[in-house]
Amino acid sequence: MQKAVEEEREFFLECEKNWIFLTLIMIGGYYGAYTFCVRGGVFCNAQTANIVLLGMALGQGNFARALYILVPIFAYFAGTILSEVLAKRIRKMQVLRWDTLLVLIEIFLVIFLGALPPSAPDRICQISLNFICAMQFNTFRQNEGVPMATTFVTNHIRQTGSNLVKAIRDKDERALLKFRMHGSMILFFLAGAILSTVLCTYFGVHALFGALPILIYAFFRLLHADLVNEKSLFSRVPRGH
Repeated sequence: MQKAVEEEREFFLECEKNWIFLTLIMIGGYYGAYTFCVRGGVFCNAQTANIVLLGMALGQGNFARALYILVPIFAYFAGTILSEVLAKRIRKMQVLRWDTLLVLIEIFLVIFLGALPPSAPDRICQISLNFICAMQFNTFRQNEGVPMATTFVTNHIRQTGSNLVKAIRDKDERALLKFRMHGSMILFFLAGAILSTVLCTYFGVHALFGALPILIYAFFRLLHADLVNEKSLFSRVPRGH
């Protein structure tokens, strides 16, 4: 009986597995480098820097600038809300998981944004990627039971250092596993940023298409799980939700 309980506890849905988190954080690094290199010199993955810029604008009395900065912050906020609302509704339909559908939405968004000419306002790309990054961050929450972000690495750096100490000092195998998981997330984020920067050098604003093979790979693996391996598990909610 106890063995069955342990096996159930260790079962993870496809959208909770390590491979999808590594894939998506690589995309997060790709997006961040892309917008910084060719779409306005800003990062779209998270909003900490934008909050700082908002505070600076308000402190300087530059209210027009403050309103400008509020746009991506609001887009991120709206993306979080929408993903929270849609996830429950999509789950009731029991056709595809919201996680799978979100990756499909990302694919179409990347196709649209990547096709925009260099003359298109950078704001279109910045707001759209802020929105989708928020949805991705809010949707994919736990990597095989370990809380993780897929759009930025600040906490991964902290967790890598913290778990390294615990692994060495306490001989904690679980901490060693977390050290490896968080460390891998940092490396994949870095790899995405490097790949994006190289492609931006050669293809400019159209370098966003380079994210498509990664997203398509993720989508079809998640789709296969929804339609075959986990077809009877639609009522099961991913950890962290």
